[in-house]
Amino acid sequence: MAKPAAAFLRKLPSVDEVMRDEALAPARDRFGRTAVVAMIRRVLAQARAAREFSAEDSFVGRVTAMLEAEAQPKLRPVYNLTGTVLHTNLGRALIAEAAIEAAAIAMRNAVALEFNLGDGRRGERDELVRELLCDLTGAEDATIVNNNAAAVLLVLNTLSRGRETIVSRGELIEIGGAFRMPEIMSRAGAKLVEVGTTNRTHKKDYVGALGPKTGLILKVHTSNYRIEGFTKEVGARELAVLAHGHKVPLVNDLGSGTLIDLARFGLAHEPTVAEAISEGADLVTFSGDKLLGGPQTGFIVGRRAIIEKLNKNPMKRALRVDKIRLAALEATLRLYRDPDRLAQALPTFRLLARPIDEMKETAQRVLPTLEAKFGTGFTIKTVPCTSQVGSGSLPVEALPSLGIAITPAVSRGGGRRLTVAAAALRELPVPVIGRIENGAVLLDMRCLVDADGFIANVARLTLPEASDALA
Repeated sequence: MAKPAAAFLRKLPSVDEVMRDEALAPARDRFGRTAVVAMIRRVLAQARAAREFSAEDSFVGRVTAMLEAEAQPKLRPVYNLTGTVLHTNLGRALIAEAAIEAAAIAMRNAVALEFNLGDGRRGERDELVRELLCDLTGAEDATIVNNNAAAVLLVLNTLSRGRETIVSRGELIEIGGAFRMPEIMSRAGAKLVEVGTTNRTHKKDYVGALGPKTGLILKVHTSNYRIEGFTKEVGARELAVLAHGHKVPLVNDLGSGTLIDLARFGLAHEPTVAEAISEGADLVTFSGDKLLGGPQTGFIVGRRAIIEKLNKNPMKRALRVDKIRLAALEATLRLYRDPDRLAQALPTFRLLARPIDEMKETAQRVLPTLEAKFGTGFTIKTVPCTSQVGSGSLPVEALPSLGIAITPAVSRGGGRRLTVAAAALRELPVPVIGRIENGAVLLDMRCLVDADGFIANVARLTLPEASDALA
């Protein structure tokens, strides 16, 4: 029987009483007096609001547990077993060890970020990677911003603010996070001039749109989708001749972008940045954290005279990258000077090129632990599956892979069981993220390289007792 409110409240300890409890000393030492006092007040407020706190409950225990929970970082490592190598929601590219080491050095030390060590004068941070970018792409000059959307924004604002930008209707893309090319143009102050139709655009469409108010012609690589069938587009080389004949620049937005031919990894060919430059583009924009396999960055490479204009735009300072990303970026780009060993040095290509036999070996190692933890309520078996590149790169490229399917042993309540299984995997110390496919939780082995760590992690899996959750 519930006690009267007044009697219940009299039994609650004061903040000072809880603070004097010696059992709280470790928490005071770790989190500090201010944080501990604030948490005690929160726990007492919750007890007053709920009108319950049994004698067996420990204020110290609850305070400590809540402090521990709040101390956990929000950005937590996970096992990406979705089958999407460059998963936008899971951080895209894994960074090479050389880049991690370079970033750590930059974080721990003062660095010559904008300081010329030769003459002792102020330098320019882009100089740290400009030569590398020019060597790898064949461009005259290069500049760097914080992502490819920023690169497109800066280019449009610099070259086409208050002017017209011509682009094919079939290239008015939308990427993740509701990033739409027409809206970026509007924010940049450029006026969009659409030409052609969704599936077919001809040279005459561009010719008809060119005029005294034209700021640039924009070609957008549709890296996150494909239009097939009755289609027509004007190639970059032909567009370059047309643009230069009318004295306007051609900008080629490659989106994901790649510095090497991906065919060496068994993937479909994607236009490389060097190819786009050789085809006559005045500027090429592309990402650093997708197919390039580095930190989030936006690159603009091309003609020196235009790059100089971009760097004079006040917006450039708002979009610049910091010393940590620059350090990681320089180390990543250096790896491309030895393309024959990229698959060993760069995690993105190592995962994309991972052999099936290696995935089978990993699956066989982790299978017994999954079988033991999920018990008789589920069947656990290896199954063939397909992975994808992700982040809008090579959208129709299916990579043969191997997965472990966790399937409810009975069909009744199967959907609920799948939900419970997926939730239990996400609640592990290192959450395991798979995908639901064909009535099973599918764990794609392509990105699982730490089998021992995974086994130790799954050993702590706890499923709900037989109840409505698994009924």
